Amino acid sequence: MQTKTLAPIEIDIKAVGDDGAFSGYASVFNEVDLGSDSVQPGAFRKSLEVKSAARVKMLRDHNQSEPIGIWTEIIEDAKGLKVSGKLILETVKGRETHALMKAGALDSMSIGYRAKQHRIDREKGVRLLDEIELHEISVVTFPMLPSATVSSVKHYEQDTLRDIAASLNAAVATMKDSK
Repeated sequence: MQTKTLAPIEIDIKAVGDDGAFSGYASVFNEVDLGSDSVQPGAFRKSLEVKSAARVKMLRDHNQSEPIGIWTEIIEDAKGLKVSGKLILETVKGRETHALMKAGALDSMSIGYRAKQHRIDREKGVRLLDEIELHEISVVTFPMLPSATVSSVKHYEQDTLRDIAASLNAAVATMKDSK
């Protein structure tokens, strides 16, 4: 008799669902982007105190003429600017962006901002951004900061699937322990 070892079940949270919700990091602290800028921890604090997530525009490739959705949460954590938003699927660009994200063709973000305070690190040739006035966050094809990516695109059944996987994994672990 042959026995099989059961591996944990993984749910791909990057799979795009029908509701258009997604999250990720629009900016990551202390990393140098392709324009030699580095956003410093705390850079977004003042901007986020006066501007709610809903007032920061969600665009596609920084195109101001066609918003594609709304930001539902924007917070600065230890890693960077963590965002959650929802594509408006009733718009042409929203549906198109959703389809491209679902296919994996779009998975990056970029910020539109005004630098209010910065310093120059002459040794490294980097502009250190200490305070940023955030205007918009775009879903983009080519980001200035390659690590600014969409980390999950949520589906209305995602939590249910994750719960089922956790239950199955617990059952497998229990079965292994009882042998």
